[in-house]
Amino acid sequence: MSTKRQTKDNRRYPKRPILGVGALIFRHGRILLVERGREPFKGYWSLPGGVLEVGETLECGVAREVKEETGLEVTPVALVEIFERLILDQQGRPEYHYVLIDFLCRARPGKLAPASDVLRAEWVRLMDLADYRLTDGVLEAIGKALKLRKEMRKR
Repeated sequence: MSTKRQTKDNRRYPKRPILGVGALIFRHGRILLVERGREPFKGYWSLPGGVLEVGETLECGVAREVKEETGLEVTPVALVEIFERLILDQQGRPEYHYVLIDFLCRARPGKLAPASDVLRAEWVRLMDLADYRLTDGVLEAIGKALKLRKEMRKR
């Protein structure tokens, strides 16, 4: 792991895209979501995750980020998707630019303990997702993960 973590401040107007990881974690017909405590998208609900550190594998990064944000220990099971989030400012300059890699993960038993960079963490019933202000792409990622889980069970 790197000794110098990327600060929240230098994520705005980055010199190059920032690599992030996210986790799709299901339990008893629910998915784990976090309410973001920082920009971009403060107050929106999203998948737990964050920025990959230098020298860290994708799988280790997603496990670390989930542990940091929710207190849960997870094991990545499969890659779900890779997508890009590019947010332009009013002048059309890239204010935020992330390449995000989402994994289907299995959580070990444990109690949710949201960290300081998230406002809340909740197991959300799939039927209640419309009641949450979700970041772009979350519903699509959940759909892909559910399809992947179903395919994996058939094997």
